[in-house]
Amino acid sequence: MRKYFSLVLFAHSIFALPFAIIGFFLATTVNSADFSAIKFILMLLCMVFARNAAMAFNRYIDRGIDILNPRTANRDIPSGRVSPNQALTFTIVNSICFIMATYFINSLCFYLSPVALLVILGYSYTKRFTALCHLVLGLGLGLAPLGAYLVITGAFDIVPVFYSLAVIFWVSGFDIIYALQDEEFDKEENLHSIPAFFGKKKALRISELLHLLSAIFVILPAFYIELGWLYYIGVVFYVSLLVYQHLIISPTDLRRVNRAFMTTNGIASVIFAIFFLLDIWI
Repeated sequence: MRKYFSLVLFAHSIFALPFAIIGFFLATTVNSADFSAIKFILMLLCMVFARNAAMAFNRYIDRGIDILNPRTANRDIPSGRVSPNQALTFTIVNSICFIMATYFINSLCFYLSPVALLVILGYSYTKRFTALCHLVLGLGLGLAPLGAYLVITGAFDIVPVFYSLAVIFWVSGFDIIYALQDEEFDKEENLHSIPAFFGKKKALRISELLHLLSAIFVILPAFYIELGWLYYIGVVFYVSLLVYQHLIISPTDLRRVNRAFMTTNGIASVIFAIFFLLDIWI
């Protein structure tokens, strides 16, 4: 189990999970839908299964690239801790479990589950042909709040779409920052990314623009549903941490990329979700 948790970087679930919880409780409070503990557990299981499948498949598809990149050569498959067949089997098992979990939620989630898998698994191929791969990753994680909302309501609405767009632009922005580390390697291997296509300086400007859009989309729900001062405190924390990660990164100094990528963004999503929940409950 430790081997597989290492393969899928379980800690990365902290990015999208808080927004999935926002989507779930948005439906139960704003729409006055009945809370269901079973559906909440099924939603969490879907998040885990989808994340496991996506991460394991990415490691499987990228195993030939990872072994060439000094930064990733020690990952589980290149280092031999996990075999390619084990990673692929793990992907298939989690994908089946994901679809099975959606079956017990509602018919809409079940019918859309292959589409969700197509997005989150298809991301692994995108860096081979488009610099927009960061946006595809953002789309994969951005399905979380809308999907969690559908778990309860079985219907689309504009506010969860705002949160999904916020996640898409937020994730795309910080993934560009993370990709700064591999700019030269991507160019040498003919891989596509925003930093490889535009260079570090312009890539950071694009990341800033995407994070500005994310900030706008966490503010927009206040114009559609009743939210209080606790929510706005959460927005301030969220936006401040977006700004902070750009202050600690520059084109010539990438030493704090991991702090910006993992720590700052993980804290941003958790704090924002906590203040959202406090606001709607209090």
